Amino acid sequence: MIAQKSVQEILDTVKVEEVIQDFVNLRRRGVNLIGLCPFHNEKTPSFNVSPSKNIFKCFGCGKGGDAVQFLIEHEHFTFSEALLYIAKKYNIEVEETVVSQEAMAEKQHFESLYIVNQFAADFYQNELFETDRGKSIGKSYFKERGFRDETIRHFGLGFAPNQPDVLTTKAVGMGYNIEFLRSVGLTTQYDRDFFRDRVIFPIHNLSGKIIAFAGRILVKDVKAPKYINSPETEIYNKSKTLYGAFFAKRAIRQEDECILVEGYTDVISLHQSGIENVVASSGTSLTVEQARLIRRYTPNVKILYDGDFAGIKAALRGVDILLEQDLNVRIVLLPDGEDPDSYLQQAGVEAFKTYISQTAQDFIAFKADLLMKEAGNDPVKKAHVIKDIISSIAKIPDPIKRMVYVRECSRIAQVSEQVLVNEMNKLVMQQVNKAVAEKGMPPPTPGELEAAGITQREPVEVKAPDVLVSGDEFQEKDIARILVVGGNEWLDESKQVSVAQYIVSNIEEVLDHFDNALYGRIVREVWALVAAKKPATQQFFLQHEDADIKNFALGALTSPYEYSENWEKKWDIHLRWQKSPETNFEDDSRQALVRFKMRKIEKVLLENRQKIKELSDAGAHEQVIAYMKVLQKLLVMRSELAAQTGAVVLK
Repeated sequence: MIAQKSVQEILDTVKVEEVIQDFVNLRRRGVNLIGLCPFHNEKTPSFNVSPSKNIFKCFGCGKGGDAVQFLIEHEHFTFSEALLYIAKKYNIEVEETVVSQEAMAEKQHFESLYIVNQFAADFYQNELFETDRGKSIGKSYFKERGFRDETIRHFGLGFAPNQPDVLTTKAVGMGYNIEFLRSVGLTTQYDRDFFRDRVIFPIHNLSGKIIAFAGRILVKDVKAPKYINSPETEIYNKSKTLYGAFFAKRAIRQEDECILVEGYTDVISLHQSGIENVVASSGTSLTVEQARLIRRYTPNVKILYDGDFAGIKAALRGVDILLEQDLNVRIVLLPDGEDPDSYLQQAGVEAFKTYISQTAQDFIAFKADLLMKEAGNDPVKKAHVIKDIISSIAKIPDPIKRMVYVRECSRIAQVSEQVLVNEMNKLVMQQVNKAVAEKGMPPPTPGELEAAGITQREPVEVKAPDVLVSGDEFQEKDIARILVVGGNEWLDESKQVSVAQYIVSNIEEVLDHFDNALYGRIVREVWALVAAKKPATQQFFLQHEDADIKNFALGALTSPYEYSENWEKKWDIHLRWQKSPETNFEDDSRQALVRFKMRKIEKVLLENRQKIKELSDAGAHEQVIAYMKVLQKLLVMRSELAAQTGAVVLK
């Protein structure tokens, strides 16, 4: 367990945007940063990061919290693992306390899977550099590829010896649990090594931990596959993993482009040559999850594949998936017989960069040129090609982008644009109807389709409506909001009374009479802090053990809207008579209290009038007179409060 002193140092040091930028491409919008949410599929950014508050919030799916919570949600870390990740990032020395055997066992499982993978990676690399067979076979292969020693070590490349169980035996002998070796696919059910006599490529997740391996055989053997991968495990899902993404993510953001290749050696070779924004689909057909992973970092993809027929078909298979995720796709086909690695070695770095820059084609031009040449003058084949191209265009979510591509297709194929639009609309409607059927949604109305240009409508997840608040809950919620957002701020420039002190001292007598239990708990928490002379900080609520209080604080501290800096910078319009909305705690607190008190008085008035009616019906005239006097006092109090807010009292 991490000592509380170290926990606090980590939380005080971490900057949420610096952690999240390792996983999500963020761009600045005003004082905040926005990006595509990594927790749900979206085309328009709704993921908001607030550096000033040190929190994130997605206004699409609702997830939010601090940097630690992000790592817990995104990387499936435990709380301690997230803290250790941050400590390593900021070079913070962590002090740990002794933990119980039960607590240690509870957090050990996933950590153990990563640990045995790291052990295997170290073992394979040692075999590559330190054994005769590793050097003569494995290292020679990498040297033939032109890989330098520092590159080999950087990517953790290694060699698996041609022995049945050498890795398993050594691991067990050093105390590693064989069940974990089996769980990650390093050891078979027969207690033999899964990888034997192959060069090894470790596969990392986005945080740099090794989650799997790929092994390439070097001996020509028709009975054995050229490449084998670790089986899917609790920490490895092949369809959601891009090889090299951990090493490429920063460069992809900087270049605002992702180069997609097919093989492991292609990634390593390009990276060694200074082209670092490159990933591979790990020898599989591109998946939707992989396309979404790219979309987190950039909307621009350049597919770089072999120039042979198989390479062309591979490029075409991946295009439609990328288009569906609203990615901008360009394709580069290398000279016939070359792959990215071999062509780089042959042409050199500068010539290679020039080639991929000058020959990159937009997908529509690439597909049209390729398929139209294949169709020749055959009208039937030409019609089939045009339908094929339109089927790709129909997958693009953006209707404006679709129409631009339709116009280009019309020009290339020399077919009426309206004919192509009609064909595309049929395909789009098929996709809409399919999405509607899968989600159980009501079909779109003609007006909705017409307004959208018959566009592909995103299947909208229907969320339960927010619970409507009534009675005093509006005012109670506002009081709770102010206490969370500004409870630790000074009420005015005299700095004698905090916002928390001012509010709770004015409502102390009704602390136990809140209509909404959550808002009541928040106010009582603040009352306890004030009584103990402790600050009611935002972090107190954001790190609260009560999940409802934590979520309320997160919502109160974030908003999809903000006060635009253009009022002052662009239009030279300044606030003259009041502070900016987010710092105007004095007026906010006083107004909220007045409205809160008015609601409480209205409630007492209602109860008082009801009591007067009951007593009057019962003939208790003396008691009626007493309640009438109370009624008059309440009416005076309500009028005074109404005057402060400018409210009009109707009864």
